[in-house]
Amino acid sequence: MGLFSFFKKSDKIGQENTIDSKDLLGKVSTNKGDNRDVVTKLSFHPEWDVPQEQKYIFNFLANELEPLKPNQLSLSSISIEDEPRTGKWLVRAFFRSSLAEAIELGEIELFIMDKNDELIASKKFDFKALGTIPAESARPWVFEFEKSTIKVDEVPEDGWKIAFNLVSLRGHQLELDPSWEQQLPAAQKEELAKIVNTLPKLGETEVNFTGLQAKLEDNGNLNVSIFIRNGHNKAINLEQLPLEIIDATGKQIAKGSFTMDPILTVQPNSTKPWTFIFPAELVDAQQADLSRWTARVTQ
Repeated sequence: MGLFSFFKKSDKIGQENTIDSKDLLGKVSTNKGDNRDVVTKLSFHPEWDVPQEQKYIFNFLANELEPLKPNQLSLSSISIEDEPRTGKWLVRAFFRSSLAEAIELGEIELFIMDKNDELIASKKFDFKALGTIPAESARPWVFEFEKSTIKVDEVPEDGWKIAFNLVSLRGHQLELDPSWEQQLPAAQKEELAKIVNTLPKLGETEVNFTGLQAKLEDNGNLNVSIFIRNGHNKAINLEQLPLEIIDATGKQIAKGSFTMDPILTVQPNSTKPWTFIFPAELVDAQQADLSRWTARVTQ
């Protein structure tokens, strides 16, 4: 398969990213009392015809791997080779499983993080290419990150790691501020979660504001509850938020700027509901039609 030359005698095992298999596979049968150390055995793709010298290198590297606990999946970083002609990175790693049964996986997004845990590359891989992974095994692989998936100009220094994008694995979810968490009854939390699940899927770098509830108070204030939706793989922090509210007829019925103190944080791949109160002097509610309405961030 033309990849054996990518693994060299000078290679060493680097950082490791280990997750509980249930984060990726859902429920996994396990003996809760089983806390033994699992030494993963070297496993080659069945289509590989590995030269003897390369077997020696693979065995040497596999012997450096730390034991896992039962029902874990792991990516063990080895090295990165920059391909000057194309700009792609050839990232060498072991994919390891301490499950008691063989597994075959689908599409998974992987990150490359530098020594400061800053994201420097990301790409989705079809793990079917790795074949069936035997129980309690370690399979060497080369993950190719094309130039378009890389966010920096140079290969990282020591301390980098290849890692699972757990945010994408868990799917988009509702995030409640502690004040909402304490005040809302369980039924309302469940209803909010259901609404979040019905909203259109966000783009990977999209931030979206979706109206939830609007109410005109007797004193002229307008209270609007909005879903702040974050499609990024990193949290966003909102310090200042200029908003306008447009009613069903297209009329602007409120406009103002809100200072968030403390800063409002929305976690990665999450939706957080928040309520904004427009004081009466910023509201034009005459003949307002709130049967449908839109919240927009203004410039």
